[in-house]
Amino acid sequence: LSDQPISIIFLLNKDTIMIATPFTARTLARRAVLTKTAIGGVRGMASLDAYEHYGKHCFTGKVADTYLKKHGASGAVLKDPKWTQTHADVVAAAVLDWAVDNGANTYCHWFQPMASSGVRHGQTGQVQNMMMQFNRETNEVEFDFKGKDLIKGETDGSSYPNGGLRGTHCAGGYLALDTSSPIFLRGDTIFVPSALVSYYGAALDEKTPVLRANAALNKQGARLLKHLGLEIEKGSLVTNIGLEQEMFLIPREEYYRRPDLQMAGRTIIGKNAPRGQEMCDHYMAPLSSATPALACMQEIQEECWKIGIPLKTRHREVAPNQFEFAPLFGSNTTQIDQNVMVMQIIEEVAPRHGLAALLQEKPFNDVNGSGKHNNWSLATADGVQLFLPKAINKATNNEYAFPVIMAAVVAALDEHGDLMRMSIANPGNDFRLGACEAPPAIVSTYLGEDMTFYLEHFKNGKGLGEYIPGVKTLDLGVAEIAPFQVPAEDRNRTSPFPYGGARFEFRAVGSAQNVSMVNTVLNTIAAEKFGEFADAIDAGADPLDVARAALNKHWRVIFNGDNYDEKSQQMLTDRGVWRIDSGVEAIRRLSAEKNVNLFEKMHVMNKEECEARETVLHDHYSGTVEMEALCLIDMINQHIIPSVSRAGVGPLSGLEAAIPVIKDAVAAIHAAESSYEAAKLARVLRLETMIDIRAVCDEAEGVVPADMWTLSTYKELMFLDSHVGPALEEIYE
Repeated sequence: LSDQPISIIFLLNKDTIMIATPFTARTLARRAVLTKTAIGGVRGMASLDAYEHYGKHCFTGKVADTYLKKHGASGAVLKDPKWTQTHADVVAAAVLDWAVDNGANTYCHWFQPMASSGVRHGQTGQVQNMMMQFNRETNEVEFDFKGKDLIKGETDGSSYPNGGLRGTHCAGGYLALDTSSPIFLRGDTIFVPSALVSYYGAALDEKTPVLRANAALNKQGARLLKHLGLEIEKGSLVTNIGLEQEMFLIPREEYYRRPDLQMAGRTIIGKNAPRGQEMCDHYMAPLSSATPALACMQEIQEECWKIGIPLKTRHREVAPNQFEFAPLFGSNTTQIDQNVMVMQIIEEVAPRHGLAALLQEKPFNDVNGSGKHNNWSLATADGVQLFLPKAINKATNNEYAFPVIMAAVVAALDEHGDLMRMSIANPGNDFRLGACEAPPAIVSTYLGEDMTFYLEHFKNGKGLGEYIPGVKTLDLGVAEIAPFQVPAEDRNRTSPFPYGGARFEFRAVGSAQNVSMVNTVLNTIAAEKFGEFADAIDAGADPLDVARAALNKHWRVIFNGDNYDEKSQQMLTDRGVWRIDSGVEAIRRLSAEKNVNLFEKMHVMNKEECEARETVLHDHYSGTVEMEALCLIDMINQHIIPSVSRAGVGPLSGLEAAIPVIKDAVAAIHAAESSYEAAKLARVLRLETMIDIRAVCDEAEGVVPADMWTLSTYKELMFLDSHVGPALEEIYE
């Protein structure tokens, strides 16, 4: 049901029909749905013609080159960030032509305010302006889009969460185009990825610290690589990430019967259905054409492909109605921007299919939550992977380059595990960390037995030679399946930060997060350690001695076992590995002296910016909890108490007693003397008081007859495959 012409085959009553227009496709799709004898479906032919539109709405590569050549330049111009000073008018003219050819007449500087997760649609800010002027003399419309319009904008910085960096009397916020992430088009609007800073240059957004951390990593990484035998040009160290996006898709008609899902993104109450994920039956199961989920996911991919987002993988996840997308990896700033847009597209496409998309980390109790695994790797501009032993050792002509780099990463994780925990302290992760494939709040790393064995011998001076990852052969003992090789290392899905061959996977990241802070932290702590190693080598130390000393000091952070095992968790805690169970306390670490010193030394954030960001995150947490609490009050008063009273069964007195308890707790949060104190009170309300009250509500749901219960139940929300919902013809007609 694409908007683009595609080749489609329908098999209707044994008649094969070839079609090529979207109108015909839609018509025959409806006929296929409505015709009881239809025995076929829609499939693409073995041709790439249907995907010629990929990236058409992204101003990069061939698209940019084509339009820039019309103005005497080429796509090569965009590879030098200085084009904003030397070719701004040329690029603006090319962008205008491209926009008009694709039906757009509007542009905006597209930026990412702090603390948007769970509350701001799309998690971005923008003011959309027409690329036109109105000639007062001729009363005619003329195109008007110049370089100055493209590269810079201005907004009210005080109206976004800023932690005191801006006020109504000092509100200037300035937008500057980010040359590392391509301009793209959606609908009638051009989106210009931009950074948002104050009049004094303070970061008011998510993007600016990432760009600064990238610069720090480039500088310090180049220094260390030079000592290891590889000299790279300035700015040619690239951070690549791949962001897996999990979410739930639920019937929209049931979504409208849940005020908590509408207002807070998660179910604050809800008795478990008789069936959950006990049988592991949903994970990787076929994407059924009997529900709208598959068509919804196909359209999401189609929209993403148009704007150059390579959303390649789709599948069911573990929990009922839980699904996942995964793109090809790319540079961190581009991937972050694209993931923010993916989340927006998911939320906007779902209603077209009679669904609601839930991106929050833990929308349902006692089943898996949703994550956004952040696959992090480093490479030179010409593709040499720093975390791939054979590649980096060959490029440096140094068989010990890989263990030196790994030693720096291990040291960074051990010393700054508190910052890694801070970076994932999204409100939804309160309920997700520590179970159901989400690692606990103890920041260790899994390296696998082979690499651990190698590094242990390396640090003790017992082993010689380079690390060669092992493989093993599996022989199933049957003629039909030939023996095949697999990595020597298993997959440890309980580890917060496992090594996966060429990359580390930060598994604890929450699904609703903008991952800018995650990648700011990863690049900053790596940059610091790369710099410290380079400083020591500059002072005459042997690189191997520096690496060995770091591994011996920080070896405790390496753990290859089961992170869910309580004895192992206690062992890691006793070792001194960073463990911060409370997200509120994790956020507090942002202004700790060692961390302020780190960010200032790496020129990523100053003390004022760190403290402001901490305030913003604590306010975001408290605000999230307050919305949940007020939803709970409304649901008890407007739904649960009336249902219990009408049915004449259930814990009526307990429900009535809960209301003043919640109100008093909210009042105490408002009366707190600081954002930190308010967040601490909010955490108690959320994780203690409201959980106790939830038990009373769920008890009521268990005894009130179904026809008297006015809220959607878990059975109605979570089982698209088996719960009766709207027929496909009602959705698509």
